[in-house]
Amino acid sequence: KLICITGATGKIEVANFVHEILKSAGQPVAILASEGEIKVGQLHKFLSTAWKAGSNYCVITASTASLENEAFFGLPIYVAAITNSANPTSESLLFKMTPNYVVLNHDDSNYEDFSKYAGRDATVSYGSDRSSNIEIISAKSYKYGTEAKLTIGSTNFTVGSFLTDKDTASYMAAATAIADALHITPEKIAEGISNYDPDGINKE
Repeated sequence: KLICITGATGKIEVANFVHEILKSAGQPVAILASEGEIKVGQLHKFLSTAWKAGSNYCVITASTASLENEAFFGLPIYVAAITNSANPTSESLLFKMTPNYVVLNHDDSNYEDFSKYAGRDATVSYGSDRSSNIEIISAKSYKYGTEAKLTIGSTNFTVGSFLTDKDTASYMAAATAIADALHITPEKIAEGISNYDPDGINKE
């Protein structure tokens, strides 16, 4: 099942959060994450390796260049998600591939452009807007990380990351929205997000 994440920034962060969440949930998963273009040959080699390794999920970033050059053409997209939009014309190509699930950023300035796309099974939104399916209730940044309180329906829970980027709360919410679409519990979501440690901070 292919989970593809597009957007101007944060693709790698969200992809790694989702990767760790799926690992925490006991799912065999592979990841291919890059801010740059992933070309057709590279993508299909990765998918072949992931298939042979027994992965149930593949988490992949989808840059505008990859989408414009049809790197994902003909592939069955299970989840299509966006962090924040800079090029709606190109980024929307991912959502035109009839994914099972569509995950949208309700706080994004181009949200209305993307809200016309619906997943075959469900569409999930995230953000600080109260109408979001995954609402960011509050967020705090610290010297060594970020903490956010999220809500899914009537369930409130806290997620924390070693990342300190100003948009980390949004990236954690995006990963939560993707994981919620995959029916992963809030406990495993929080565990997976906290496990993503690119700089090895929690090993010190």
